[in-house]
Amino acid sequence: MASAKGKGDVRVFNKREDLSVSLAKYMADLSDKVIKDRGAFTIVVSGGDLFESLGKLVESPYKESLDWSRWHVFWLDERVVPKNHPDSNYLLAYDHFLSKVPILPGNVYAINDALSAEGAADDYETCMGPDGHVASLFPGHPLVQEKEKWVTFIKDSPKPPPERITFTFPVINSSANIALVIVGDAAAHAVHVALDDVENSNVLPIQMVSPEGPLTWFLDNEAASKLKMATDVAK
Repeated sequence: MASAKGKGDVRVFNKREDLSVSLAKYMADLSDKVIKDRGAFTIVVSGGDLFESLGKLVESPYKESLDWSRWHVFWLDERVVPKNHPDSNYLLAYDHFLSKVPILPGNVYAINDALSAEGAADDYETCMGPDGHVASLFPGHPLVQEKEKWVTFIKDSPKPPPERITFTFPVINSSANIALVIVGDAAAHAVHVALDDVENSNVLPIQMVSPEGPLTWFLDNEAASKLKMATDVAK
């Protein structure tokens, strides 16, 4: 582990298995602390490789020891497709996480997939109370500058499917804790730009993650392969 000035704690792992073990402990410790302090634990998840990395959390001892009834699950971003569609982040979460732990169904806040992208974003805001993208906020897209809405929509995503909803940076950066879980060499350049303060003509959305609370990076060796600090961190 190392601290990059102003960037939070950076953890680099030789094996994804080790990353998963560390991430599970991080999540379990945070869950216990927050539930003790506030009575509930709200987690906002993305898609991609995250649930593979969360695999240890659905195994012993955490599966039996965590107070899952106090967990509330939201989505950082979601594709506007039916919940059983292969592109659905909900389906990914259900198959690899939600179906394996006893989180109450009423505490799982999926989008209303019967609505349009705009309608789904408005509805989700109401229910809330490798390119360096965060959520469905992509480099160069006007939505990265959104300051008013908590949840907004996108109809021209550079990655398919084109219609999505997404949390905006005012909400993301108001988080009490943020864990950035990044694996694979496709993300190595974005990680390098963000952590090594590389001059870049376009600011990457990942560089705009600046939470009020602690920020922790969980990286495998491939994602950290271009970091100047990678060798020291990985020892």
